Amino acid sequence: MPGDESEQRMEFMLTLRRHGIGDQSVLRAMDEVPREHFVEAQYLGEAYADRAMPIACGQTISQPYVVAYMSEQLAVKPKHRVLEVGTGSGYQAAILSRLAREVVSIERYRTLADTARARLKTLGYDNVEVLVGDGLGGAPQRAPYDRIIVTAAAETIPEALTAQLAEDGIMVLPLGPHDGVQELVKLTKTKEELKRESLIAVRFVPLLPGQAREL
Repeated sequence: MPGDESEQRMEFMLTLRRHGIGDQSVLRAMDEVPREHFVEAQYLGEAYADRAMPIACGQTISQPYVVAYMSEQLAVKPKHRVLEVGTGSGYQAAILSRLAREVVSIERYRTLADTARARLKTLGYDNVEVLVGDGLGGAPQRAPYDRIIVTAAAETIPEALTAQLAEDGIMVLPLGPHDGVQELVKLTKTKEELKRESLIAVRFVPLLPGQAREL
């Protein structure tokens, strides 16, 4: 990628459009949120590269295209309340904060949660609340949610999360084995059923039960 930051940002946005991201609100959010604040210091020069990068606690910040694609598939409206499972660096939550009324994000690693919370506050994303807890259990005390996004791979659909999804709500999550390629799945909840749609192949860190004992 070009060394100049403005050129990197331009190439970043062009790459998203080339990959088919067309939702203008999502593109605007991707353009507004400074990704360089969410990557580790040693990757600062590659902040706008279209790839996942490691962060603390053995986790990752997702590839920008995947962040944009998941956000687009969620079809978030300004009135929506969104639950995010897996705060990580806080980057996806920051993107969602530009699209939704309120974002509740759960992280099992206290180190990541505390860092993301401080980062989001510093950057002015005041409609995001970061909780430390078991992502598989969601945050039932604040349910229902219009949209739920899971940024770690589950082997089966978490029933506790679908229970917290509002009627006509949408959940997007990676499903599949922890040690292999997963598929991104979109679930739409109606009165009668949970409609499932397969999207693209992805690879995410595993969604693990409970709150981490350390870190």
